[in-house]
Amino acid sequence: MADTLPPAGTIKGELGKSQPVPDESADPNFMTSLARGLSVIRAFTEREPNLTIADIAKITGLPRAAARRCLLTLMQLGYAGSDGRTFFLKPKILALGYSFLSSAPLATILDPLIEQVSAAVQESCSAGVLDEDDVVYIARAATKRIMSVGLNVGSRLPAYCTSMGRILLAAMPEAELDAYLARVPLKPFTERTITVPDTLKRELERVRERGFALVDQELELGLRSIAVPIRTAAGGVVASVNVSTQAARVTCPEMEVQFLPRLLRAADEARILLVRSRGA
Repeated sequence: MADTLPPAGTIKGELGKSQPVPDESADPNFMTSLARGLSVIRAFTEREPNLTIADIAKITGLPRAAARRCLLTLMQLGYAGSDGRTFFLKPKILALGYSFLSSAPLATILDPLIEQVSAAVQESCSAGVLDEDDVVYIARAATKRIMSVGLNVGSRLPAYCTSMGRILLAAMPEAELDAYLARVPLKPFTERTITVPDTLKRELERVRERGFALVDQELELGLRSIAVPIRTAAGGVVASVNVSTQAARVTCPEMEVQFLPRLLRAADEARILLVRSRGA
């Protein structure tokens, strides 16, 4: 268990991290300019909606000249705007995410199901998938804001200290999980965060045995969440769904009694709908 708390703004930094642009020489088909533009878009977060060229360069690791060209290109295309000193994303950027949501049967199927769960338990409910080393939210029904960082579709959180993330990590083949643990630093977000790889592996084994993950205040103090897997007909895990609540309002045992059965029913229904959507 961690002995120290992370510095202020750690969660914000994790949410707003931008992946370094790979070396174009490694693949002649790789378009560096496109990768740089996407990196610039990902630099903007709810906490940092307005960024200067220097901010963008620092977050993305790009030269300032390259960051400036990306921003000006995004402005000309209508995806970004500027107040003369800082830059910000414009509503047109939503079209990029909508292209995924409107064409992805998984998000379409899960959205009404998590709305039903949220309405029944009167707590926030979400669905997510694993992207790189993070959980990415693909559907969300929020009854109230329970984190210091607002979560929406497209938000990213570390997989190792979130209930949805642990469901997805527990489903990984052992070799992939070992590679993940070797690659990802297990930073402490609270004094409860599991930061020892072997301890996390034991917890993931427990998740596999129980069929659900319950995380108690490891991402943020006062926040508890419970998650279950969304499976295909063949049994593979393609996503996870969770219910999050304030620790002061619901105990861990109460979460298993009140929330887990509804999550399991939603997961079963999602599996059936996925099979139908794919004509299986």
